[in-house]
Amino acid sequence: MTCCEKAAAGAAALDPCLCGAPQTARAMARIEADLTRRHFLGGTAAVLGLFAGFGLAPRELRAQTPGRPTLLTNLRFFDGTTPSMQTGRDILIAEGRIAGLLAAGTGPEGAEVIDCGGRSVTPGLIDCHWHATLVGISQIAAMTQDVGWVHLMAGREAGATLMRGFTTVRDTGGPVFGLKMAIDQGAVTGPRIFPSGAMLSQTSGHGDFRLLNLLPRMPGDGADHIERSGVAAIADGRDEVLRRTREQLMRGASQIKIMAGGGVASPYDPLDTAQYLLDEMRAAVEAAADWGTYVCAHVYTPKGIMRCIEAGVRSIEHGQLADEATIRAMAEADVWWSIQPFLADDDANQYSDPKSQAKQRDVAEGTVRAFQQGRAEGVNMAFGTDVLFNPRGAASQGRQLAKLTRFMPPLEALRLATGAAGQLLALSGERAPYDGRLGVIADNALADLLVWDGDPERDLDFLSDPDANLRLVMKGGRIFKEQL
Repeated sequence: MTCCEKAAAGAAALDPCLCGAPQTARAMARIEADLTRRHFLGGTAAVLGLFAGFGLAPRELRAQTPGRPTLLTNLRFFDGTTPSMQTGRDILIAEGRIAGLLAAGTGPEGAEVIDCGGRSVTPGLIDCHWHATLVGISQIAAMTQDVGWVHLMAGREAGATLMRGFTTVRDTGGPVFGLKMAIDQGAVTGPRIFPSGAMLSQTSGHGDFRLLNLLPRMPGDGADHIERSGVAAIADGRDEVLRRTREQLMRGASQIKIMAGGGVASPYDPLDTAQYLLDEMRAAVEAAADWGTYVCAHVYTPKGIMRCIEAGVRSIEHGQLADEATIRAMAEADVWWSIQPFLADDDANQYSDPKSQAKQRDVAEGTVRAFQQGRAEGVNMAFGTDVLFNPRGAASQGRQLAKLTRFMPPLEALRLATGAAGQLLALSGERAPYDGRLGVIADNALADLLVWDGDPERDLDFLSDPDANLRLVMKGGRIFKEQL
């Protein structure tokens, strides 16, 4: 079945030219909500059988009975914003959304009741800096292997991501559009994905992984493997940046990612380099703004961050080398800081190149100061991991979030991966691929909910072992794991 054919019996055919568009994704969600569980399973049995051999078949335990709401009872919950656990309420779910926070024991008759046994309920976690197609493979594999294999590995990792409690990720670079479509249509288990598409990089920038023997690039030369597979797009000058930005928007990007400074993983660019001229950055920002969305930028240094702010970039990715004046400027400009606990510890991405190892140490030294000063200045901060080319490190996703308690109280840290992260995702406006609030337990928010063994007011250590401590995973009202 191709994406342009009917999604299920009785569903309206989709316009082929809108297959990757947000409005198509929303239409698919509405269609699925109208199908009974029996109809859904019958219509997708062949697809599930195809993917089962690769471990990609959806692991959903049960869907909500059509017309019958679900009621979570006997619980304490964190709503994603209020810095305390709340009690005395039940959570009503209907048609994939939170239909109400009711006084305990007052739920409607006929609701399917799930007793949480006094456990903690949180919104689904959000990772604002994830690479769904690049996390579970090595760098050399990403640069050389067949793209079909890369996507199958991404599908396997997507299921593991959801089982860790991350019901949404903002994908900050990579060929993720097909994976997102498969997840949204129910063929593969995984989180909601806010896709950036190919990362935009200048020549010699953080997204330029070409071998030196491929230089110089002449006007008639074709794109290299990384560009053809959709990992990155090399664009120099205003016209080329406009073209590549518009291509990602055409494919369904919910935001645009540019490389505005040196990086750790890239082989040629020192960490202190500034990348993209102001006019080039503005080209990406203007093209994104015309589509009602924004630009996020990989950057570490004060010079690069200040240039991003001037250009109108809305989200700084990393930024651990920012000085006090730059952090204050971020707060004044109402720019978001998508920040990661880069601490050069056992969970860090692994590099064999001594130059990359040295850059990694520099970033780690700035991480503690960045968290402390960012909080002091009141910068809008959201959690991300940026696990990259690191199959073993992918499983550390929850543990990385728990590390934030070194810098702030547990519920504040949890807010960075729930309510605050949802606010950052909302910058995509009409380009957001999902219609509804994320990261909160509130009326009419999307029903992404987790039930944990653990007390988020005390610590977040329980996030480190989701296999043992995560008792229920619900995404959009569908239960993917239940061990209550």
